[in-house]
Amino acid sequence: MKKSIIIKVSLVFLALLTLQSCFVAKEYTQPELENLEANFRTDHISTDSLTMADVSWKDLFTDPILNSYIEKGLEHNMDIRVALQKILASEAYFKQGKSGYYPTLSAKAQFTHQELSKNSPLGSLSRGSLDQYDVMGSLSWEADIWGKIRSNKRAFEASYLQTVAAHTAVKTRLIANIASVYYQLLAVDEQINITEKTIASRINSLETSEALKEAGSVTQVSVKQTEAQLYTAQAILVDLKNELHVLENTMSILLGEMPHDIERSTLQEQKITTPLAVGVPSQLLSNRPDVIAAEFQLRNAFELTNVARSHFYPSLTLSANGGFQSLELDELFNANSLFATVVGGLTQPIFNGRKIRTQYEVSQAQQEQAKLNFNYALLVASKEVSDAMFAYHTAVEKSEIKQKEYDAYALATEYSQELLNNGLANYLEVLRAEENTLNTSLDLVRAKNNQLQSIINLYEALGGGWK
Repeated sequence: MKKSIIIKVSLVFLALLTLQSCFVAKEYTQPELENLEANFRTDHISTDSLTMADVSWKDLFTDPILNSYIEKGLEHNMDIRVALQKILASEAYFKQGKSGYYPTLSAKAQFTHQELSKNSPLGSLSRGSLDQYDVMGSLSWEADIWGKIRSNKRAFEASYLQTVAAHTAVKTRLIANIASVYYQLLAVDEQINITEKTIASRINSLETSEALKEAGSVTQVSVKQTEAQLYTAQAILVDLKNELHVLENTMSILLGEMPHDIERSTLQEQKITTPLAVGVPSQLLSNRPDVIAAEFQLRNAFELTNVARSHFYPSLTLSANGGFQSLELDELFNANSLFATVVGGLTQPIFNGRKIRTQYEVSQAQQEQAKLNFNYALLVASKEVSDAMFAYHTAVEKSEIKQKEYDAYALATEYSQELLNNGLANYLEVLRAEENTLNTSLDLVRAKNNQLQSIINLYEALGGGWK
């Protein structure tokens, strides 16, 4: 009898192994990267194995005040803390997926009281009531024949790693945002300084023009022009101070703090000496956190498709129940109260309202969607690198031009003032030259800030900051 059972079980396992050769969970392979090499459009710089993304933000930014703000933001920023909680939640699911290989075990203690009908067969033989005491345990285990459990574990793992990559993406973005706002503050400080000096100069010019009018050297038109220029500079100062207030509040929020004054250095002290190397295009896969997260999402969808496919095949489960059962409490743990049941079975779905096929088709569509999202993430990454690199060279070129423009207007202002003093120019020419000098000096500060911003954007686009 026992030999017959062993033979039958062996035949079942042999049949399952034969079926398994028809289906084994597929292994994930990274999608081919089509034309990625041409997507950077960084003609200004050679691409090699070096990339500024490998440089720590502590080495890229040399301002100690800025570095202290970045450290504080990484510790207290709300988005960072939310991302960490998502990692913890995903890690819990990952641990659950790893335990899928193990059997489930449960224990139960139960008391049952029944009032029986006296006309029933059991009731006629008893006192009309029945008490039963049970202490039992249940053990269940499913064999991972088709790789369903393994694929499910891999899906949870990919989901967990996706949240880790998402956290690094938040970290990279936060570092870039803090540095960007900090440099904007320095630029506005410089513009405020220039505007305040201009206002002081125009107050003196207004007094001079009024004295010249009294002497009959200039007309009332020149006085009003000077007065209007003073008001223009004062209006610019009001806007700049409002922008400064907003930027300080923005920085406070990035640091996870209530709005407050922000300590800072000066724009002239900022120097970024790290070489602007973008590396080879394929390095985006290992540096860009959003691209990494998109690929883990694709892996998750791929493994869930494996799980959905495995539902078409029979599942082998083994279960066992055992414990003590007695009608009398004092005899519950007697050897005669022992019982045990072992069940092994195959379950093959046949008709289930198309649920399995629907689930499989949905998983395929979701996998294709995840693949498209991954390809789109690569396209966006290559665009951002190209934009940031071109923006940097544009900012450098524009900064040089604006410096020449400022020098020319400053010299023109000096010459026009000398000509006015010698009676060879009118006062309107001096006012016009001073107005152009102010506008150009403010533009020059903006150009220097844009140059710093483009370096930050390139650093972020390459996936720097999180290593």
